[in-house]
Amino acid sequence: MHKAPHTDYLRNMPSLSNRPKYAARLNAFKLGLEQPTIANMIAAAASAGLDAADLNYPDHFDGHCAGQLGQTLSDHGMALNGLAMRYYTDPGFKLGAFTHPDPGVRRAAIDITRKGLDALAEMGGRIMTLWMGQDGVDYSFQGDYAAMWDTTIDALQQVCDHNPGLDIAIEYKPNEPRAYALMPDAATTLLATKEADRKNLGVTLDFAHVLYADEMPAHAAHLIARHSRLIGVHLNDGYGKRDDGLMVGTVHPIQTVELFVELDRLNYDGVIYFDTFPDHGGLDPVAEARTNIRLTERLRAVAAGLSGNADLANAIARQDAAASMGIVAKALYGA
Repeated sequence: MHKAPHTDYLRNMPSLSNRPKYAARLNAFKLGLEQPTIANMIAAAASAGLDAADLNYPDHFDGHCAGQLGQTLSDHGMALNGLAMRYYTDPGFKLGAFTHPDPGVRRAAIDITRKGLDALAEMGGRIMTLWMGQDGVDYSFQGDYAAMWDTTIDALQQVCDHNPGLDIAIEYKPNEPRAYALMPDAATTLLATKEADRKNLGVTLDFAHVLYADEMPAHAAHLIARHSRLIGVHLNDGYGKRDDGLMVGTVHPIQTVELFVELDRLNYDGVIYFDTFPDHGGLDPVAEARTNIRLTERLRAVAAGLSGNADLANAIARQDAAASMGIVAKALYGA
């Protein structure tokens, strides 16, 4: 089994009770490869110390069967976390997948999702992530909001019912590629999960999406766990204006630590997925992934020291930000 990079700096630091598996955006590893095949991207990801992967459906399955991809992951000591649907790669879904005005196109979107679920089951994975960025509008008076909502809820129910043993996670995002997404934030997404009313339906929290939805990551995680299921966590960072996909904790380290403290409280034990974009800035994706692991392990260690800290709990109970920030600053930056 491929091991994560050695972390001497953590020897004398507290750690959360469970070290998660780490995965990353596989397409980032195309950069620098003479032959950017799926197998070579998986090999590059494994060399970075990642021990899990999410594959995109249907793009990563073009010319590959589920069994072949599963074996390639296994050969590199990696586990399959799940699949992510990618409707936007098909120009036929530009006006939407689950919200498209043509019922035939909506049916096609549901059918391809079912095929993705079959591939997921064949590979032994358990999570299908739905990022429905193409489901929304670009202008006022463009869409029938009631109809779009109804068709989305119906599609979610059909997808969930196809294989109740698999988890379906909605990854919300304010916009892109549509100017306004039907599922732009935690609250709206939670309304959808409540209305769809399926036990295998939940939410994936993406740190950068949360930031530019003008939400606090720890608060969003709490609401998701309180009203639905927190199925996946995508870590990255950004400046809150778009999906920057920067390395973990490089802009918002305190909010990242607070998220880890909340995840510990919620007993989240899923994979941590680095949804970062080294290819956008020409970074070495292997070095970038190793840095994500290093930063995450460091911030998780800080969070471990803060979880159960009585002084911090008392400061929070008083809403005494000066006291709580003093405790956090000492844990994060030293005396």
